[in-house]
Amino acid sequence: MESYAIGPVAPLIDKTIPDVFEETAARFPEREALVSCHQGIRHNYSTLRREVAATLAALWGLGLRPGDRIGVWASNCAEWLYLQIASAQGGLVLVNFNPAYRSHDLAYILEHSGVKAIFLYEQDAHANYVNILKEARTQSHSALRHAIVLARDSNDCINPIDGVMSWAAMLAGSEEPQLHKGDPSEIINIQYTSGTTGKPKGVLLSHRNLVNNAYLVGSGLRWNEQDRLCLAVPLYHCFGCVMGSLQSMVYGATLVLPSAQFDPGAVLQAIDEENCTTIYGVPTMFVAELAHPEFPERDMSSLRTGIMAGAPCPVELMKRVVDEMHCSEMTIAYGQTESSPVITQSSTSDSLEVRVATVGRVMPNTEAKIVDPETGKTLPIDHQGELCTRGYLVMKGYDKDPEATARVIDSDGWLHTGDLATMREDGNFRITGRAKEMIIRGGENIYPREIEEFLHTHPKVKDVYVVGVPDDRLGERVLAWIQLEADKEANEKEIREYCKGKIAHFKVPEYIRFVEEFPMTITGKVQKFRIREHEVKMRRLDKAAETGKP
Repeated sequence: MESYAIGPVAPLIDKTIPDVFEETAARFPEREALVSCHQGIRHNYSTLRREVAATLAALWGLGLRPGDRIGVWASNCAEWLYLQIASAQGGLVLVNFNPAYRSHDLAYILEHSGVKAIFLYEQDAHANYVNILKEARTQSHSALRHAIVLARDSNDCINPIDGVMSWAAMLAGSEEPQLHKGDPSEIINIQYTSGTTGKPKGVLLSHRNLVNNAYLVGSGLRWNEQDRLCLAVPLYHCFGCVMGSLQSMVYGATLVLPSAQFDPGAVLQAIDEENCTTIYGVPTMFVAELAHPEFPERDMSSLRTGIMAGAPCPVELMKRVVDEMHCSEMTIAYGQTESSPVITQSSTSDSLEVRVATVGRVMPNTEAKIVDPETGKTLPIDHQGELCTRGYLVMKGYDKDPEATARVIDSDGWLHTGDLATMREDGNFRITGRAKEMIIRGGENIYPREIEEFLHTHPKVKDVYVVGVPDDRLGERVLAWIQLEADKEANEKEIREYCKGKIAHFKVPEYIRFVEEFPMTITGKVQKFRIREHEVKMRRLDKAAETGKP
């Protein structure tokens, strides 16, 4: 029996995001659509529709037209949702910017994506984003014309010289827009993933990709318009903006944003006060919620279901989520940005064993198989190989990079995920490792090559190799072995300071070792697995290696 599965056939939605939103707003005008707890904002579908219309008029007033690209560089907020829907109505392409980006990351994405407008917060506890943007603009030749700060104040402009405009000033310049009659196959969203060649790649996603993945994931949760989702994960990830905001829109459900960034206390408060039925998160989020001092005082009884993804779920954690958080129908999902994102999902009725030992079965209207990475041949049941998928969910490709696209989507339309997996006889899949060198730290995907190329810009660094080492809490942490130039000296603090403010905080090496040489094969190839083995032994990470990611 071969490791091949095809999900149930279900009707796909052949509509655009604006079509779906307008239909939902017409069906449920008075039903609550959005609650942004930290902003004190509450909308039903009728008032949300008005905010979206005002946002579209403002975008039109900026001179943005169908096909133009805009970036959102912000944590979770109501404006993120306004822009997500309004950009689709205007035929614009929304580009997701990770709030953790710093000047080096931002400069590249600005130039590569070609966004004409970027929306950001001025600053928060972590950084001054306006200043980071200024620095990034000096490092790139981008098409950026407008920078709009997501602040509801009366200031016309924070700094007219640098062209940084307030949200209120943008709204004041509104013009009557023309609605774009889009096609479901059109590209509507670009999300950047770290690239194996060292540069992030823009994943091109269509209305059809996103609307249907949102719909089918919701179906797997047995969702309807009565559900209320507490969204603890970020909107800039597929987890948030597809399985979160779009899924809520498709079903006419309520999206609850407890805080701008993850705050376990705010999550518990939102579930209690907003009677949420659904919660999303990576395992570390659930650990933090269960350990929070307010947990015993908060009422979790409204919860029924949710999704845990991004890292393996320990059995004891799943037991506590089911019993103490009342999530008897908690599911596990697996996927990647290139697949819109979900490929497999466990069922709400699956046993605890299935939910912690596997990532579920293949989704409806989706094919999956396990192949030999060298030959491409489909392997027998229970044999490890690369997981591939095919169907409506596969991205359109990588932006401006047909060669990279051809490397991951073969001539038969199969997306090669780069993840190693096995398929059990019962049809459930188990992720066993990675064919690629990707590190997954707390749900963030990190490619070592990207960090290596950045560290090579340090004047004292001769050579560097980056690997992931196991961690009980985050799954993996970033480690760098650095070879310095002759007669040069450096310490860990100096290297980290060089990274600070230039690359995202989760990419900064948490472990650093200065070495004279690297373990090599006879042919001169660095053996990264030996670096990892050495560090696991030296740092006594054996226990984490057994329970963490492979």
